[in-house]
Amino acid sequence: MNVSDLTFAQFADRLANGGVTIRSGPFVSRISTSLPELAEPLYLLYADFPVENQGIIDFHVHLRPVPGLVGRARRQVEFLFDGGRPFRLFPRRMALPMLEWGLNWCIYRHAHQFLILHAAVVERNGRALLLPGLPGTGKSTLCAALVSRGWRLLSDELTLIRPQDGRLLPVARAISLKNESIEVIRRFAPDAVFGPEVRDTHKGTVAHIRPPTDSVRRAHEPTAPAWIVFPTFETGGQTQLTPLAKARGFLRVANDSLNYPMLGEAGFRMVCNLIDTCACYEFTYSSIDEAVTLLGDLREPEPLSTADEADRHL
Repeated sequence: MNVSDLTFAQFADRLANGGVTIRSGPFVSRISTSLPELAEPLYLLYADFPVENQGIIDFHVHLRPVPGLVGRARRQVEFLFDGGRPFRLFPRRMALPMLEWGLNWCIYRHAHQFLILHAAVVERNGRALLLPGLPGTGKSTLCAALVSRGWRLLSDELTLIRPQDGRLLPVARAISLKNESIEVIRRFAPDAVFGPEVRDTHKGTVAHIRPPTDSVRRAHEPTAPAWIVFPTFETGGQTQLTPLAKARGFLRVANDSLNYPMLGEAGFRMVCNLIDTCACYEFTYSSIDEAVTLLGDLREPEPLSTADEADRHL
């Protein structure tokens, strides 16, 4: 059963009374909230996600007004994880983005069975494109644009690498866009389904795009990495894809990993394997149309030569 198989009234009732247990890729989260204004956007954004009625739950999260506060302070909300409060209080109007950020935090802090990169990731023809980068580099904008042109969404925010084979696991939740990127994608992908815009967050205005149905349905399908592209948006700049030396690519990927130091030698080997497998590029762009066209023309990486294989095992 998916969320959309419930009526809105059923979904809202579950959300407020015990929670809705939703699967997203390898994770199962029980989401509960007494904030009635969250029911409609969550019903929209999670429409295609499976509802789990039994089995292990990875993350229990709950959003609620803070008990005991009075006056204007009553507009403050807390995010609870397993009954504890990992974040400061936040304004009630920010509940939706805080829920999405909080679910990402759950993965960052607890899913150390994987190497986790701060990178958007999409797939085409069984090969994945990773877009690492800090906020503001344009990775989520590129991710949303590529997904609107037929690439499969794995995540707009995090890349999970499976240690036993180096394959990437999907976590295809809503794509989060900020500020000018919202209107850029509204124009570029008019069929995209947007949730509400939330203004005046610490990241500016935030809006979410519902992930494509096919991406959610295929969230059990891992894929092989092929390209690592480090994007930079430059207003008025030239759209340019520049090969990046693998040694520099290694350092940048390790820096963009959220648990590389924690994993020790296993993390080192996973990054080595990823870099060996992928072609690495720096990418500057100002036109989303040019960017999508150029990335769509990426060629399959060349296999390692015999000499490269020998050097790898020294």
